[in-house]
Amino acid sequence: MLRTPLKQLRWRWRRTNKALRWGKKMQNAPIVFGNAMPKSGSHLIYQVLKGLDSLGPFVVPGFPPVTRSEANLNLEEDEVLANIQALGAGDIAYGYVHAREPFISALTQPDVATVFVYRDPRDVIVSHVFYATDMYDQHGMNTYYNEELEDMQQRIHAAIVGVDEPEHELSSIRTKYEKYMGWLEQPEVLSLRYEDLIQETENSLNRLLDHIESRGYVTPYLRGVAVEILREAIRPKASGTFRKGQPGEWKEHFSDANVAAFKEHTGDLLVGLGYEENSNW
Repeated sequence: MLRTPLKQLRWRWRRTNKALRWGKKMQNAPIVFGNAMPKSGSHLIYQVLKGLDSLGPFVVPGFPPVTRSEANLNLEEDEVLANIQALGAGDIAYGYVHAREPFISALTQPDVATVFVYRDPRDVIVSHVFYATDMYDQHGMNTYYNEELEDMQQRIHAAIVGVDEPEHELSSIRTKYEKYMGWLEQPEVLSLRYEDLIQETENSLNRLLDHIESRGYVTPYLRGVAVEILREAIRPKASGTFRKGQPGEWKEHFSDANVAAFKEHTGDLLVGLGYEENSNW
């Protein structure tokens, strides 16, 4: 695993403590992996999964996403795969992993409980624009959004259609989703909507526990107690990327022109994801 020696040491120490407490039960605990697109609930699902640390022989390694370096830079494919393959029974991890090989095979093994969280693309765009413009001045689009574009609507348009200019590249929102939507077709992966985690939390957490149990581990806690422990682990404001996170916020920021551009450039994306029944929204 491509991590610093100190973090490696902490990870091994945590695993040793869990093994001493839980014994052979730890061998039956699956690797638990939270996957998402950026700005789609990755920190939320990771908070939930870290709550498993209180339910059994699960370990929070304390590493960045498997797709990022310690300096928050994107890793090469072989480095990402190495980080995934280095995970042991009971480890909890997360990342931004595309739905393609070799990652599909690695994250659908019988001893891996993978959860994929997805979000309304319109809200993803709004979250991305605010983050890149106001919250993270090292973002690749920060200068472009603040110096080349005049207002929120222009930035939303750029995020919809993509940007291909010297020093500023951004794929369109449909292209971004096409890299991840294959996870929805994997029966071994639990797919959860970000909106359901927020608005139907109890049902979503029950589905998560069902998924983990299907991969070989049953918590010794009563289900209601287990759900409440996971619910209490959700602390949105503890995330450095948190702003609002409310479903449907796009309605406050999309202009009529943004809506028209989104429909033109994304086609049936919202219908395929289940957010709209047709294009009449």
